[in-house]
Amino acid sequence: MNTVWSEYVQGIMTLYLSRKLRFDDMFFEQYKKTFDLDRNAGMKILEIGCGPGALAESMHRWYPNAHITAIDRDSNFISFAKENIAGVDFREGDAVHLPFGDDSFDVTISNTVQEHVEPAAFWGEQRRVLKPGGIALCLSARRGLHCVAPCLEKTEKEKAFWESLPQSEDELEKFSVCRFPMSEAEIPASMEKNGFTDVTTGYAVIDLTPDAPKYPAEMAELMIEAMRQNDVEAVESVRSGQAGEIISVIHSKYEERLRLYREGIKQWDTSVSVTMIVRGRKGQPSA
Repeated sequence: MNTVWSEYVQGIMTLYLSRKLRFDDMFFEQYKKTFDLDRNAGMKILEIGCGPGALAESMHRWYPNAHITAIDRDSNFISFAKENIAGVDFREGDAVHLPFGDDSFDVTISNTVQEHVEPAAFWGEQRRVLKPGGIALCLSARRGLHCVAPCLEKTEKEKAFWESLPQSEDELEKFSVCRFPMSEAEIPASMEKNGFTDVTTGYAVIDLTPDAPKYPAEMAELMIEAMRQNDVEAVESVRSGQAGEIISVIHSKYEERLRLYREGIKQWDTSVSVTMIVRGRKGQPSA
Protein backbone atom coordinates (compact mmCIF):
# COMPACT_ATOMS: atom_id res chain seq x y z
CA MET A 1 0.00 0.00 0.00
CA ASN A 2 1.44 3.38 -1.08
CA THR A 3 -0.13 6.45 0.57
CA VAL A 4 2.77 8.90 0.46
CA TRP A 5 1.19 11.43 -1.87
CA SER A 6 -2.20 11.66 -0.13
CA GLU A 7 -0.62 11.83 3.35
CA TYR A 8 2.34 14.13 2.75
CA VAL A 9 1.98 16.02 -0.55
CA GLN A 10 -1.70 16.69 -1.39
CA GLY A 11 -4.70 15.55 0.61
CA ILE A 12 -7.56 13.67 -1.00
CA MET A 13 -10.22 16.39 -0.76
CA THR A 14 -7.85 19.24 -1.64
CA LEU A 15 -6.89 17.49 -4.86
CA TYR A 16 -10.38 16.22 -5.68
CA LEU A 17 -12.17 19.55 -5.22
CA SER A 18 -9.55 21.61 -7.06
CA ARG A 19 -9.70 19.28 -10.05
CA LYS A 20 -13.48 18.95 -9.90
CA LEU A 21 -13.65 22.72 -10.38
CA ARG A 22 -11.02 22.90 -13.12
CA PHE A 23 -12.67 20.10 -15.07
CA ASP A 24 -16.21 21.36 -14.64
CA ASP A 25 -18.44 21.00 -17.69
CA MET A 26 -18.54 24.76 -18.21
CA PHE A 27 -14.84 24.63 -19.15
CA PHE A 28 -15.06 21.63 -21.49
CA GLU A 29 -14.94 23.74 -24.66
CA GLN A 30 -11.47 24.93 -23.67
CA TYR A 31 -10.18 21.37 -23.48
CA LYS A 32 -12.19 19.88 -26.35
CA LYS A 33 -10.47 21.69 -29.21
CA THR A 34 -6.96 20.48 -28.36
CA PHE A 35 -8.12 17.04 -27.19
CA ASP A 36 -9.63 16.60 -30.68
CA LEU A 37 -11.36 13.31 -29.82
CA ASP A 38 -14.56 11.88 -31.27
CA ARG A 39 -17.19 12.23 -28.53
CA ASN A 40 -19.25 9.40 -30.01
CA ALA A 41 -16.47 6.86 -30.47
CA GLY A 42 -16.15 3.76 -28.31
CA MET A 43 -12.57 4.57 -27.34
CA LYS A 44 -10.49 2.94 -24.64
CA ILE A 45 -8.99 5.77 -22.58
CA LEU A 46 -6.34 5.42 -19.86
CA GLU A 47 -5.71 8.17 -17.33
CA ILE A 48 -2.27 7.94 -15.73
CA GLY A 49 -1.86 9.41 -12.23
CA CYS A 50 -5.58 9.99 -11.70
CA GLY A 51 -5.41 11.03 -8.04
CA PRO A 52 -8.89 10.89 -6.46
CA GLY A 53 -10.52 10.68 -9.88
CA ALA A 54 -11.93 14.11 -10.80
CA LEU A 55 -10.57 14.22 -14.37
CA ALA A 56 -11.62 10.62 -15.08
CA GLU A 57 -15.07 11.50 -13.74
CA SER A 58 -15.30 14.40 -16.20
CA MET A 59 -13.95 12.34 -19.10
CA HIS A 60 -16.72 9.83 -18.42
CA ARG A 61 -19.30 12.60 -18.90
CA TRP A 62 -17.55 14.22 -21.86
CA TYR A 63 -16.99 10.96 -23.78
CA PRO A 64 -19.98 8.81 -22.75
CA ASN A 65 -19.26 5.94 -25.17
CA ALA A 66 -15.63 5.54 -24.08
CA HIS A 67 -14.37 2.92 -21.65
CA ILE A 68 -12.21 4.78 -19.14
CA THR A 69 -9.55 3.19 -16.97
CA ALA A 70 -7.69 5.32 -14.43
CA ILE A 71 -4.63 4.40 -12.37
CA ASP A 72 -2.69 5.91 -9.49
CA ARG A 73 -0.08 4.39 -7.22
CA ASP A 74 -1.60 6.01 -4.10
CA SER A 75 -4.09 3.53 -2.65
CA ASN A 76 -5.97 6.22 -0.68
CA PHE A 77 -6.78 8.03 -3.91
CA ILE A 78 -7.96 4.85 -5.59
CA SER A 79 -10.12 3.84 -2.61
CA PHE A 80 -11.78 7.28 -2.59
CA ALA A 81 -12.40 7.17 -6.35
CA LYS A 82 -13.91 3.69 -6.26
CA GLU A 83 -16.27 4.70 -3.45
CA ASN A 84 -17.40 8.00 -4.94
CA ILE A 85 -17.21 7.83 -8.74
CA ALA A 86 -19.22 5.53 -10.99
CA GLY A 87 -18.52 4.52 -14.57
CA VAL A 88 -14.71 4.41 -14.40
CA ASP A 89 -12.41 1.42 -13.85
CA PHE A 90 -10.04 2.63 -11.11
CA ARG A 91 -6.91 0.60 -10.34
CA GLU A 92 -3.64 0.96 -8.49
CA GLY A 93 -0.72 1.25 -10.88
CA ASP A 94 2.54 3.04 -11.64
CA ALA A 95 3.18 5.37 -14.59
CA VAL A 96 6.53 3.73 -15.32
CA HIS A 97 5.20 0.16 -15.10
CA LEU A 98 1.71 0.34 -16.58
CA PRO A 99 -0.14 -2.92 -15.79
CA PHE A 100 -1.48 -3.36 -19.33
CA GLY A 101 -0.44 -5.15 -22.49
CA ASP A 102 0.98 -3.55 -25.61
CA ASP A 103 -1.41 -1.73 -27.96
CA SER A 104 -4.27 -1.69 -25.41
CA PHE A 105 -5.62 1.89 -25.51
CA ASP A 106 -6.77 4.47 -28.04
CA VAL A 107 -5.95 7.42 -25.77
CA THR A 108 -3.75 8.11 -22.76
CA ILE A 109 -4.20 11.24 -20.66
CA SER A 110 -2.33 12.62 -17.68
CA ASN A 111 -2.67 15.79 -15.64
CA THR A 112 0.33 17.25 -13.75
CA VAL A 113 2.18 13.92 -13.88
CA GLN A 114 4.90 14.58 -16.47
CA GLU A 115 7.01 16.70 -14.11
CA HIS A 116 7.32 13.84 -11.59
CA VAL A 117 8.40 11.06 -13.98
CA GLU A 118 11.62 10.49 -15.94
CA PRO A 119 10.72 11.46 -19.55
CA ALA A 120 11.85 8.33 -21.40
CA ALA A 121 9.85 6.13 -19.02
CA PHE A 122 6.84 8.49 -18.98
CA TRP A 123 6.48 8.64 -22.75
CA GLY A 124 7.81 5.14 -23.42
CA GLU A 125 5.17 3.36 -21.38
CA GLN A 126 2.43 5.37 -23.04
CA ARG A 127 3.76 4.49 -26.50
CA ARG A 128 3.82 0.85 -25.48
CA VAL A 129 0.20 0.65 -24.31
CA LEU A 130 -1.22 2.87 -27.07
CA LYS A 131 -2.58 1.26 -30.20
CA PRO A 132 -0.93 2.24 -33.52
CA GLY A 133 -1.98 5.82 -34.21
CA GLY A 134 -3.20 6.25 -30.62
CA ILE A 135 -3.29 9.68 -28.96
CA ALA A 136 -1.40 10.85 -25.89
CA LEU A 137 -2.71 13.92 -24.04
CA CYS A 138 -0.41 15.56 -21.51
CA LEU A 139 -1.87 18.29 -19.29
CA SER A 140 0.61 20.46 -17.40
CA ALA A 141 -0.08 23.26 -14.92
CA ARG A 142 1.56 26.55 -15.83
CA ARG A 143 1.96 29.70 -13.76
CA GLY A 144 -1.39 31.22 -12.79
CA LEU A 145 -2.42 33.86 -10.28
CA HIS A 146 -4.02 33.87 -6.86
CA CYS A 147 -5.60 36.68 -4.85
CA VAL A 148 -6.89 36.06 -1.32
CA ALA A 149 -10.05 37.64 0.09
CA PRO A 150 -9.35 40.16 2.89
CA CYS A 151 -11.34 38.04 5.33
CA LEU A 152 -9.13 35.04 4.56
CA GLU A 153 -5.76 36.67 5.19
CA LYS A 154 -3.68 34.75 7.73
CA THR A 155 -4.30 35.82 11.31
CA GLU A 156 -1.46 36.55 13.74
CA LYS A 157 -2.19 33.23 15.44
CA GLU A 158 -1.78 31.36 12.14
CA LYS A 159 1.44 33.21 11.31
CA ALA A 160 2.85 32.34 14.73
CA PHE A 161 1.87 28.69 14.25
CA TRP A 162 3.70 28.37 10.93
CA GLU A 163 6.74 30.26 12.22
CA SER A 164 6.96 27.98 15.27
CA LEU A 165 7.32 24.80 13.25
CA PRO A 166 10.82 23.30 13.15
CA GLN A 167 12.69 23.57 9.90
CA SER A 168 12.60 20.28 8.03
CA GLU A 169 14.03 18.92 4.84
CA ASP A 170 12.45 20.08 1.63
CA GLU A 171 9.26 18.03 1.23
CA LEU A 172 9.38 18.21 -2.57
CA GLU A 173 12.88 16.77 -2.58
CA LYS A 174 12.05 14.21 0.10
CA PHE A 175 9.18 12.71 -1.88
CA SER A 176 10.73 13.14 -5.35
CA VAL A 177 8.15 15.73 -6.37
CA CYS A 178 8.67 17.75 -9.54
CA ARG A 179 12.11 16.33 -10.35
CA PHE A 180 11.61 16.69 -14.11
CA PRO A 181 10.07 20.14 -14.74
CA MET A 182 9.84 21.29 -18.36
CA SER A 183 9.09 24.58 -20.05
CA GLU A 184 6.28 25.19 -22.52
CA ALA A 185 8.79 24.50 -25.32
CA GLU A 186 10.38 21.45 -23.72
CA ILE A 187 7.23 19.35 -23.20
CA PRO A 188 6.21 19.07 -26.88
CA ALA A 189 9.87 18.65 -27.87
CA SER A 190 10.20 15.79 -25.37
CA MET A 191 7.07 14.18 -26.73
CA GLU A 192 8.48 14.31 -30.27
CA LYS A 193 11.87 13.02 -29.14
CA ASN A 194 10.19 10.01 -27.57
CA GLY A 195 8.34 8.84 -30.64
CA PHE A 196 5.16 10.92 -30.97
CA THR A 197 4.16 12.73 -34.17
CA ASP A 198 1.60 15.40 -35.15
CA VAL A 199 2.29 17.16 -31.85
CA THR A 200 0.08 20.17 -31.09
CA THR A 201 -0.42 22.41 -28.06
CA GLY A 202 -3.23 24.44 -26.53
CA TYR A 203 -4.13 26.15 -23.27
CA ALA A 204 -7.10 26.18 -20.91
CA VAL A 205 -7.41 29.28 -18.70
CA ILE A 206 -9.68 28.54 -15.75
CA ASP A 207 -10.93 31.57 -13.80
CA LEU A 208 -12.29 30.63 -10.38
CA THR A 209 -13.74 33.83 -8.92
CA PRO A 210 -16.64 33.11 -6.52
CA ASP A 211 -18.12 36.60 -6.81
CA ALA A 212 -18.26 36.54 -10.63
CA PRO A 213 -21.93 36.64 -11.69
CA LYS A 214 -21.38 33.93 -14.32
CA TYR A 215 -21.04 31.25 -11.64
CA PRO A 216 -24.11 29.68 -10.00
CA ALA A 217 -24.19 29.75 -6.21
CA GLU A 218 -23.44 26.03 -5.90
CA MET A 219 -20.22 26.36 -7.88
CA ALA A 220 -19.18 29.59 -6.18
CA GLU A 221 -19.56 28.02 -2.75
CA LEU A 222 -17.63 24.96 -3.94
CA MET A 223 -14.74 27.29 -4.82
CA ILE A 224 -14.76 28.62 -1.28
CA GLU A 225 -14.98 25.12 0.20
CA ALA A 226 -12.05 23.98 -1.98
CA MET A 227 -9.92 26.80 -0.57
CA ARG A 228 -11.02 25.89 2.97
CA GLN A 229 -10.09 22.25 2.41
CA ASN A 230 -6.67 23.23 1.09
CA ASP A 231 -5.93 25.33 4.18
CA VAL A 232 -7.22 22.68 6.61
CA GLU A 233 -5.29 19.81 5.03
CA ALA A 234 -2.11 21.93 5.00
CA VAL A 235 -2.35 22.28 8.78
CA GLU A 236 -3.29 18.62 9.30
CA SER A 237 -0.24 17.50 7.32
CA VAL A 238 2.25 18.93 9.86
CA ARG A 239 0.84 16.77 12.69
CA SER A 240 1.19 19.40 15.40
CA GLY A 241 -0.52 19.44 18.78
CA GLN A 242 -1.70 22.98 17.99
CA ALA A 243 -3.37 21.94 14.73
CA GLY A 244 -6.87 21.70 16.19
CA GLU A 245 -6.84 25.30 17.41
CA ILE A 246 -5.55 26.61 14.06
CA ILE A 247 -8.11 24.59 12.12
CA SER A 248 -10.86 26.19 14.22
CA VAL A 249 -9.53 29.61 13.22
CA ILE A 250 -9.57 28.57 9.55
CA HIS A 251 -13.16 27.34 9.78
CA SER A 252 -14.24 30.62 11.37
CA LYS A 253 -12.67 32.61 8.54
CA TYR A 254 -14.34 30.52 5.86
CA GLU A 255 -17.73 30.69 7.55
CA GLU A 256 -17.33 34.46 7.38
CA ARG A 257 -16.38 34.22 3.69
CA LEU A 258 -19.52 32.19 2.99
CA ARG A 259 -21.64 34.67 4.93
CA LEU A 260 -20.28 37.57 2.88
CA TYR A 261 -20.93 35.69 -0.35
CA ARG A 262 -24.51 34.83 0.61
CA GLU A 263 -25.20 38.43 1.59
CA GLY A 264 -23.81 39.72 -1.69
CA ILE A 265 -20.79 41.46 -0.13
CA LYS A 266 -18.15 40.90 -2.78
CA GLN A 267 -14.54 40.12 -1.95
CA TRP A 268 -13.28 39.44 -5.50
CA ASP A 269 -10.77 36.81 -4.41
CA THR A 270 -9.69 34.72 -7.37
CA SER A 271 -7.62 31.79 -8.53
CA VAL A 272 -6.74 31.61 -12.22
CA SER A 273 -5.03 28.46 -13.43
CA VAL A 274 -3.39 27.94 -16.80
CA THR A 275 -3.20 24.37 -18.08
CA MET A 276 -1.05 23.51 -21.09
CA ILE A 277 -2.43 20.66 -23.21
CA VAL A 278 0.04 18.75 -25.40
CA ARG A 279 -1.34 16.24 -27.89
CA GLY A 280 0.66 13.71 -29.87
CA ARG A 281 0.09 10.60 -31.97
CA LYS A 282 1.95 7.34 -31.47
CA GLY A 283 4.63 7.12 -34.14
CA GLN A 284 7.99 5.47 -34.67
CA PRO A 285 10.80 6.43 -32.24
CA SER A 286 13.43 8.79 -33.56
CA ALA A 287 16.88 7.45 -34.33
